[in-house]
Amino acid sequence: MNLLDIFLKGGFIMWPILLCSIIGLAVTVDRFIMLRKAKINVPAFMVRIRGFIKKKDISGAISYCMQEKSPVANIVRKGLKKYKYGHDRVKDAIENAGSQEVSKLEKGLSLLASVAGIAPLLGFLGTVTGMIQAFMTIQDLAGAANPSDLAGGIWEALITTAFGLIVGIPAFAIYNYFLSAVKKLVGEMETVANDVIDVIQDGGKDEVEIDDELEMEL
Repeated sequence: MNLLDIFLKGGFIMWPILLCSIIGLAVTVDRFIMLRKAKINVPAFMVRIRGFIKKKDISGAISYCMQEKSPVANIVRKGLKKYKYGHDRVKDAIENAGSQEVSKLEKGLSLLASVAGIAPLLGFLGTVTGMIQAFMTIQDLAGAANPSDLAGGIWEALITTAFGLIVGIPAFAIYNYFLSAVKKLVGEMETVANDVIDVIQDGGKDEVEIDDELEMEL
C-alpha cells in the first residue's frame, strides 16, 4: 500500500489537513526568504551611520540606508529624513517606521500558528468520526465481526491523527523559530533606533542640506 492509498483511506478530513500543509509550507518559505533578507551586520552598520551623522552628512547616511534594504536600515532612513526638523521629529519618525516594520516581520505568523493548532484538531476529528463509523459497522454485524474487522476500522481512523500531527508539529516548531527570529530583529531595531537618537541628540542639530534629488526618491 503506497502513500496515496493510505491518504485516501483517511477519508475527506485528509483534504483539509493537506490544505493546512500547503498553507504552512507557503508561509514558511515566504518568511524564511524575508528573514534572510532582513539580516544585517548591526555593529558595522552603526559604525557607518555614526560616522555620517557626526560629519553631518545626512544625505550620505540616507543613501547608505537605501543600499542596505533591511528593516533596521529602513527605520533609520525614515528617521534621518526628518533630521532637519529636530530631534523629536526624528524620534517620532523612527517609532512610526518601527511599528510598520514589525507588522511586516510578523506577517503570516498568525496563519502559521493557526495551521499548527488546526491540523492536529482536524486529525482528531477524523479519528473520532472514523471510530464512530467502525463501531457502527460492528453493531450492524450483530456481534459477528472478527478482530481483523475491528483492527482495520481503527487503523484507518487513526490515519488522520497521524497526518494531522505530521503537519502540526513542524508548523509549531517553525512558528516558534520565526517568532524568536522576529523578536531578535525587533530588539536590534530598538537598539539601533536608540543609538541613532542618542548620536543626534549628543551632536546637536545643525542646519543640514539634504539633496533635493535624494528627498524625491524617498
